[in-house]
Amino acid sequence: MSETMQPILEVENLKQHFKVSRKFTVKAVDGVSFKIYPGQTYGLVGESGSGKSTTGRSIIRLYKPTSGKIVFNGQDISGKMSEKDIKLLRTKMQMIFQDPMACLNPRMKVIDIIGEGLDIHHLYETQEERSQMVYQMLNLVGLSKEHAMRYPHQFSGGQRQRIGIARALIMDPDLIIADEAISALDVSIQAQVVNLMRNIQRDYGSAILFIAHDLSMVKYISDHIGVLHLGHMVESGTTDEIFSNPIHPYTKSLLSAIPEPNPVLEKKRTSLSYDYATSRLDYEAGTEHYVTDTHYVLATDDEFAKMMADQGTIR
Repeated sequence: MSETMQPILEVENLKQHFKVSRKFTVKAVDGVSFKIYPGQTYGLVGESGSGKSTTGRSIIRLYKPTSGKIVFNGQDISGKMSEKDIKLLRTKMQMIFQDPMACLNPRMKVIDIIGEGLDIHHLYETQEERSQMVYQMLNLVGLSKEHAMRYPHQFSGGQRQRIGIARALIMDPDLIIADEAISALDVSIQAQVVNLMRNIQRDYGSAILFIAHDLSMVKYISDHIGVLHLGHMVESGTTDEIFSNPIHPYTKSLLSAIPEPNPVLEKKRTSLSYDYATSRLDYEAGTEHYVTDTHYVLATDDEFAKMMADQGTIR
């Protein structure tokens, strides 16, 4: 990515803590930093409970960040926001949720679900213009004009997710946060939805924060990948760097769990186990150590030296 290009999203040392009781606080996200550039897809991966969805929800301000800095389109949106900043966030950043049925109002027709953002921000002159904008979005996501007058329960899971994508796209966003947007769908439908998102990105140039735990799908759609574990970004790099040269033992364990489509190779595949409690690694004390200009790993100096020695790489 060109250094002259400004990132559309900068997340710096983001922390999202939830106080459960006077003595106990859950550190869901604990010091995460990354950048997303225009037209880029950034894949955020990790096991359940690693902080992926919380990160996405903090960025779009469904949660108020505990600390850290979030800059979107040059505007700091991490603290108290002005009305102008709120409008920028609500129009130019959109989210696609994991469960399409849970985020679609069952009492509203599709034409009103997709057009709701237009209504709130007064982005049309006449009802006819509004209808045409909705029809255009339906056509873009592979649905027809006839679907506009139906209710969510009359659609399949894949079709509902397409409605959710259309609802996000109609606002012409610069950044789309896809929060496990394909995990509730059948594998064949997952491929269709991911291909749809890639085509939309090619045509519209939107950046995508793609949150998922399916590494094979993340590899297919992402330009850059960040690996989260226990609320920490333990490794980040281009897709090729993460898959061809993983450094952190947690990243290696995730990659080793990907099934091989070839039965012969699948029999030979060995899954690596990783347990933070016994790994002797200290995420709290770790800092970013760069392997290349775009590839870094969270570690102390000693931990990084050992990781590189395990790779057989001398630096």
